[in-house]
Amino acid sequence: MKKLFALAAIAAAAAGAHAQDFPAGKTVTLVVPFAAGGPTDRVARDLAEAMQKTLGTTIVVDNTAGAGSSIGTAKVARANPDGYTLLLNHIGMSTMPALYRKLPFNVETDFEYLGMVNEVPMTLIGKPGLPANNYKELTTWIAANKGKINLGNAGLGAASHLCGLLFQSAIKVEMTPVPYKGTAPAIADLLGGQIDLLCDQTTNTTSQIEAKKVKAYAVTTAKRLTTPALKDLPTLDESGLKGFEVTIWHGMYAPKGTPAPVLKKLNEAIKAAMKDPGFIKREEALGAVITTDKRVEPAEHKKFVSAEIAKWGPIIKAAGVYAD
Repeated sequence: MKKLFALAAIAAAAAGAHAQDFPAGKTVTLVVPFAAGGPTDRVARDLAEAMQKTLGTTIVVDNTAGAGSSIGTAKVARANPDGYTLLLNHIGMSTMPALYRKLPFNVETDFEYLGMVNEVPMTLIGKPGLPANNYKELTTWIAANKGKINLGNAGLGAASHLCGLLFQSAIKVEMTPVPYKGTAPAIADLLGGQIDLLCDQTTNTTSQIEAKKVKAYAVTTAKRLTTPALKDLPTLDESGLKGFEVTIWHGMYAPKGTPAPVLKKLNEAIKAAMKDPGFIKREEALGAVITTDKRVEPAEHKKFVSAEIAKWGPIIKAAGVYAD
């Protein structure tokens, strides 16, 4: 028995030593549960480049896409909790519990929260031929066309789908959802007049708004944006939808049980990235707002996600939409 205790103590000490040495020159894998080239993938690659400077090792991005980000997320939940396999996911971490009636992981208990990274605002836009020229006129047009309005989205559980659900819930008007396999075809059909409205990230819509190819009505942030192309757009809150706010936030996670010293080093690397001039410049170019508040701390990050789960659950369930 004494030998067993001694062996356990030796193993624990060795594990602690390895944790202190992290990352010890080993490559870290950052799993992105979406295809390469999308907004979350771009954030991940920018973040990996900045964090490498602090960690002193290579971070490679692994795109494991599918099933509304649940496949890649499950991959990290099952990974060895040593800090060498991490997850970067967006708002999907708070909507999966409602969108999927069966998940192979629990968002709130199967991960170590490492900190929030950024938030990407959303914009409410319409097809070029829409007669409404501002949000007030849009509400009049919506009231006159109930039952005839098509609201596009990039697929079940996508940012545009979630924003659309919240918008319909806020104005108490149901619209016909038109799902696409990605944002690009949705915007193409909006430009062509096949759908009426779309609520999507600034990363996808700013260029169309700037070129005046679409009708732009509002942003979904609490305050107006400072981006030149969007600074004149009112918020939905100031337009009358009090309390309406939705952003596509990104956070980083590790498998449950990852040693505390490793978590501390990873969080410090995230904080350093938030102050990296190159990272800041690239995120601003995406229209993203870097996290500078207390949500960059693991405990506050987790508290925020729990609040988002409570926010989105009733909306998704009321819509009766499920991904499984």
